[in-house]
Amino acid sequence: MICETPDAFLDALPDLGPLAGLDLGTATIGLAISDSMRSVASPLQTIRRKKFGIDAAKLLEITSHRMVTGLVLGLPMNMDGSEGPRCQATRAFARNLEKLTPLPITFWDERLSTVAAERALLEADTSRKRRAEVIDHVAAGYILQGMLDRLTYMRTQG
Repeated sequence: MICETPDAFLDALPDLGPLAGLDLGTATIGLAISDSMRSVASPLQTIRRKKFGIDAAKLLEITSHRMVTGLVLGLPMNMDGSEGPRCQATRAFARNLEKLTPLPITFWDERLSTVAAERALLEADTSRKRRAEVIDHVAAGYILQGMLDRLTYMRTQG
């Protein structure tokens, strides 16, 4: 089930259970997982993309093993807020994934998530080689943390 808003996503989720954040690139998928209380996102791994069926099977294997209760896909909006070809590809990925899993799926504006991840890795004095290895799943962590913070805010206001 694709949830277009954080409100719809929150309504579709059980009260507890980890969420997964995805940073979909053309060559890789960055993956982050939250704790079951949904307070902290932790970068997990980067998956080298092959083709959709293989990628989806790998993702669903990980999410099943980790008992994930919902998926947050980074939506690569243009800086002016419009949606370009990469957003269309992300939405198509979500529609195809929706056919394979009952998990609720939503989107989070990922503008500048990779920039923030890169900055954090530079501040941590991470080598260029190591940054290249981890940037995608660190960016997925930023995407997921954004949604976790939004959900926490919604629960405290509602």
